Amino acid sequence: MTDLALILGAVLLAAAGGEAFLRSILGAALHLRVPKVVVATTLAAFATSSPELTVSTVAALAGQPEIGLGDALGSNVVNIALIFGLALLYGAVQTSRQDFGRDFYLALAVPALSFFLILDGRIERAEALLLLAVFLAWLVWTVRSALRQRAVAVDVEASELSAGKSLLLGALGLGALIAAGRLFVSGATGLAAAFAVDTYVIGAILVAIGTSLPELVTVILSRLRGHDDVGVGTLIGSNLFNGLAIVGVAGTLHPIAAPMSEVALTLACGIVALLLLLPNRSGLIVRRRGFLLLLLYVGFVWATLTS
Repeated sequence: MTDLALILGAVLLAAAGGEAFLRSILGAALHLRVPKVVVATTLAAFATSSPELTVSTVAALAGQPEIGLGDALGSNVVNIALIFGLALLYGAVQTSRQDFGRDFYLALAVPALSFFLILDGRIERAEALLLLAVFLAWLVWTVRSALRQRAVAVDVEASELSAGKSLLLGALGLGALIAAGRLFVSGATGLAAAFAVDTYVIGAILVAIGTSLPELVTVILSRLRGHDDVGVGTLIGSNLFNGLAIVGVAGTLHPIAAPMSEVALTLACGIVALLLLLPNRSGLIVRRRGFLLLLLYVGFVWATLTS
């Protein structure tokens, strides 16, 4: 009963925090004079991925980096297959070519790189540092591109929030989202304790959903408020942060034993989910893709639990 109460409290707290965080993203785009999608892919994505970073770091320092690996890779499947799948049930999403440029194809390449690195069943420190180097190179490129776009008119409506208020609202909203994620993880882990699930599976399914609550709320509210570019940018940026920075940090702190059967399944589902995200020639991601993504997530959970 207590575990169910924690999960319910997490959902309510996430709803309140998500509204505040979304408003801060729009305000930041206005004050920084860059497109919303740039802020979403960088600042918003990094912020919403902070729970995964915390879980992975703590787990690695405790000598259980497999939980962090499962969380990071599992969150990438949750982000696209579950979260965007749910968002598409609300209706088709109209995107632009900018939303599916360099960042999307890098997000597609990261699982392939990860698969290559775990062929021997481990991620060593040198391999983790390689992931961090790729992440830093992408970050520098993105920041330079954003600075070049500052002089261009951006599609952000006027905001009544000052820069200080936007920052404060974002901090409060993010804090609420992170707290909600922790409540969810605590409740869900308690419910799963009786099933004797191993550490990687706990990370890939239960912890991944809990730490992805910030992305879930941000994307759903972005859809409802008509800011689809913010939702798409947040998910793609979050996947890059999870696959490169979080796995890189965890592996640098402690080499990771990566069970090939479980990790390969997660990476494969992540690639298929991203491919289902690709829009048609008119830039439309049709609603029926949402059903396919949700079906993929159900299959991923079933296969992970039975493997």
